[in-house]
Amino acid sequence: MTVAPTKRAEYREVTYNNARWELLELLRKKAIKVIKALETFHLQSTVHGSVARGDVNSNSDVDVFVSEVQNSFLVETALQKAGVKANARLIVQATPTYAMKAHIEIDEDTSVSFPLMEMRKVEREFYKFGGEANLNQLENRVRVAGVDKRLMLVEPTEFGHIESSIMGREEIVAKVLGISVDTVLDRVHALTKRDRVGRTGVFIKRELGLDETFELALKKLADANPAVRRRMRK
Repeated sequence: MTVAPTKRAEYREVTYNNARWELLELLRKKAIKVIKALETFHLQSTVHGSVARGDVNSNSDVDVFVSEVQNSFLVETALQKAGVKANARLIVQATPTYAMKAHIEIDEDTSVSFPLMEMRKVEREFYKFGGEANLNQLENRVRVAGVDKRLMLVEPTEFGHIESSIMGREEIVAKVLGISVDTVLDRVHALTKRDRVGRTGVFIKRELGLDETFELALKKLADANPAVRRRMRK
């Protein structure tokens, strides 16, 4: 279900019930298993979104992200050695200017992704904008601040969180999250545009064959698509 950004100034405190705390614990355990599997091969990763912030619900996903460009063989081997099976492997590119990413779907609500080309600063900070937590934070039950799809800043409290609209407060939010104002403005623009015109889909989304590597699939796409070649050069 698409969630529309909150356009009016808003502030409220949210208290979690036992079911929400239990769901958070369950999703974080899934994230910890995946992140530990990757770290066995010295692949540093984080989980981002509601699992990092704590404001999970029945639609929350476990999105694990390896921020550096990696050899896909290492990533896939790390998961396989830990018994984490991939149900699908895709190459995804949101727009022609964004870095192409490898996306490994483990189950219907768990995935691992990593860039196949260098990301711009605003792309990397996208994950911090939504909130991201590392293994140490997950194991110590630390929740972090981040912005949800309603453009509400979620700040954890002992009993839940405080949420407030970021509209008109972009500079303050950037300081809270430790990211650039440009990144906050970019996400505000993207999410408010989506609210006006609806989802427009991604530029490229291609599932890999059983014996196809991400690097080979990327080469095929670059050979066939000038926009991909241009982004690779950048």
